[in-house]
Amino acid sequence: MSWPRGCAVRAGGGAVVTTLSRLDALQLRASVGELADLLIDTVHSGASIGFLAPLDRRAAIAWWEGRTAAVSAGRLAVWVARGEGRLLGTVGLVFPDKPNSRHRAELVKLMVHRDGRGQGLGRALLKTAEAEAVAAGVTLLHLDTETDSPAESLYRSAGWTRLGAIPDYAASPSGELHPTTIFYKRVGAEAAPLGA
Repeated sequence: MSWPRGCAVRAGGGAVVTTLSRLDALQLRASVGELADLLIDTVHSGASIGFLAPLDRRAAIAWWEGRTAAVSAGRLAVWVARGEGRLLGTVGLVFPDKPNSRHRAELVKLMVHRDGRGQGLGRALLKTAEAEAVAAGVTLLHLDTETDSPAESLYRSAGWTRLGAIPDYAASPSGELHPTTIFYKRVGAEAAPLGA
């Protein structure tokens, strides 16, 4: 399969050379097996991303297949990171369809396979989504993540602002309720302080 031209990223430590590419609906459909495997790995390693363990592969494939209509309609953008001959990570942006909210997007499903963690790949995916949001005219991003998770540390260090936490918001893959932290980040022209 021919992948769209992406950007080459040397993850921290130089161990993995990765290509980051945005998928269209056909490419997403062709990648659902790999994306399902990544989703399963992420859930089974304890990340709270909306699923409970054990996650069945058929359910993971069906979930990704269900995203193709949103990608086709331009309501969802999905990027993948490939390295060492396989898919190592993904991130998405959800664009609202209401006229009064087209300036913002939600960052969703930032996932890095266990084999690709600790090499800067999550940060590279995050930066890619932020830059692409700016290119699309988005000035405000928001997300939610499990409180005190490694992802929360990533967002803080990448300049996201913590808004607050909601207790018992979502269940971890094991089914235990945890608080969720809400973050936002101004990007593009809106990122500059007033009067600058």
